[in-house]
Amino acid sequence: MALDRKIAYIDLTTGDVTIKPIPLDVRKKFLGGRGLDAYLLLNHSKKGCNPLGSANPLIVSGGILTATCASATARTHIMAKSPLTGLLGSANMGGFFAPEMAWAGFHHLVIKGKAKKPSYLFIKNGTIEIRDAENIWGMTTTDTQWAIQEELNDQEIKSLVIGPAGENLVTFANVMTGIKNAGGRTGMGAVMGSKNLKAIACRGTMDIKIAHPVDALEYNKRFIDQITSAKVNKTQGTLGTPMIWGATNSWGGVRTRNFQYNQCEYADDIEPEAIDEICEETIGPYHMAGCFGCQVHCRAQYRIPSGPLKGNYDEGPEYTSQGAFGAEPDTPRAETVLAGNHLVDQYGIDNLEIGSLISWAMELYEEGIITNKDTDGLDLSFGNDEALLEMVERICYRKGKVADALAQGGIQASKIFGKNSFDYLIQVKGMSNLHSDERATPALALNVATASRGSDHLRSRPAIDLYHLPEKVLHKIYGNPVEYKGKLSSEHTEYVGKAWQVFWQENCYMGVDCLGICKYHTTFLGATLPNFEDWPKVLYYNTGLEFTPEELWDISERCNMLERLFNIREGLTRDDLEKGDMLNHRYFDEPCRRGAPDVVGMKIDKKRFIKMIDEFYEHKGLDKKGNPKPETLKRLEIANEPSHML
Repeated sequence: MALDRKIAYIDLTTGDVTIKPIPLDVRKKFLGGRGLDAYLLLNHSKKGCNPLGSANPLIVSGGILTATCASATARTHIMAKSPLTGLLGSANMGGFFAPEMAWAGFHHLVIKGKAKKPSYLFIKNGTIEIRDAENIWGMTTTDTQWAIQEELNDQEIKSLVIGPAGENLVTFANVMTGIKNAGGRTGMGAVMGSKNLKAIACRGTMDIKIAHPVDALEYNKRFIDQITSAKVNKTQGTLGTPMIWGATNSWGGVRTRNFQYNQCEYADDIEPEAIDEICEETIGPYHMAGCFGCQVHCRAQYRIPSGPLKGNYDEGPEYTSQGAFGAEPDTPRAETVLAGNHLVDQYGIDNLEIGSLISWAMELYEEGIITNKDTDGLDLSFGNDEALLEMVERICYRKGKVADALAQGGIQASKIFGKNSFDYLIQVKGMSNLHSDERATPALALNVATASRGSDHLRSRPAIDLYHLPEKVLHKIYGNPVEYKGKLSSEHTEYVGKAWQVFWQENCYMGVDCLGICKYHTTFLGATLPNFEDWPKVLYYNTGLEFTPEELWDISERCNMLERLFNIREGLTRDDLEKGDMLNHRYFDEPCRRGAPDVVGMKIDKKRFIKMIDEFYEHKGLDKKGNPKPETLKRLEIANEPSHML
């Protein structure tokens, strides 16, 4: 059954492979996926280890429900110490890899050491082989996957791969599977590159026994109805995630010209309907695709309609690419967004990070901190489409002074550029923010500041805070499965109760990451989608494990605390601007200049924000400095970590 999937320990230095079952008591404490990965990282890494050294373990996993009868269990998780931040490294992606790995017999891989030469792993039906990858080193991510399929003579093989950015140890290189599924954040591709690991290929035909198959299928029908009937998912199935752009930019929640403005003007060319027209013209009416076991189909397919890359096929663009290659550098043109999206997919680089860093460099260029001499004559002015795309290639191949500095991440680059360049860098814990602007939304700002892997919108974001739901409805959502007696507000500009919403969402998102489910299938953008109350039955019917909603909440809280413990061990402190839970000064000092009436003039009140952090820490069981209280660790049964159970 699903619980029979194994864990494999792979030493690339020696070639040794050890395969073990995952004990039931470990499953009951951490489930799987991201939660169990956090346990493994804390237990298999040493304090202060070099993120690009052989001692940094790379952990790859699927959730406990991956490849079962449960819907949308396609997520693959990758974890290690981050070369970008020096703290928790964690990335999550859709596609088809994790189910294939489960059918091949495995839910978790712990990869240590460094291969003597470029290599890849081939996993097939309970066996793991280390193979030569010298002939595919240097290839793009797509070509790598095709080459592996050809070499092994099997088009059903699914692979996790890195591109040139990972090989060149760009600190925010990502891991890719398929055309566009990206484990994008925190530089997991660089960790693979540092190990001379080009790819992990899987082929599985092993059965997975479902505990109660008839009940599992019947219950999943309810999930499907619940998921596909939500308006947000109906819209995503038509327009993809760019539909978020349309609402957010018109309202004034998108940062432009790095952080100078909060709305991108003259952006009709990259509105979701405009992107959809290009997809239909270049691919056809049926241009929406999906991941394994998903009914939403939120991923568009397209060919670049014009320009030097005309005709190239890709998928997306996601909401994040509209910001990275449209809003932030102030280049709101479809050709640029689609070309930028294609380049990052092929080179294997985080679109959020690279778009933010190039836009930051553009503001530094505008301020005279970076000059033409530094850029080798490249005009880094805002609105320069050609320079934007040129910088993507330069960073991935580390060509030139500015590109090589940016390839090391924003904090390190700011030390190279000097002057007051750090003041313009929109980051938390060393990771750049995506293109959203949270100055009008204190809850979302708190999420960005306190997320475990750095500035983040997928760790604890209470996105439904923007829906102005009645307080009675908010209490129904945020009062389950544990009671909340405090005040909640329907106003997104309020500070009261927002700390609890962020804490609740943090646990919700950890829960879906442990299960292996997509966040679009829980309380993220849709207030009526499944969460703690729905998960016990889907777990029981598929795995036979019995949990209450409260127990699943406890597991999520426990796993989140493990990530906190790792970060504290590696230097996290509350107020540190490089490794802490604090926002860039511009959130507090510079008001929004564009957008709707409830946005213009807004900025974060620092005193109230600090109070929100205090409240958030109290909910998590932390002291005023952000460290877990002894009684919290005891309550969560992790007072003796690392315990080395697995």
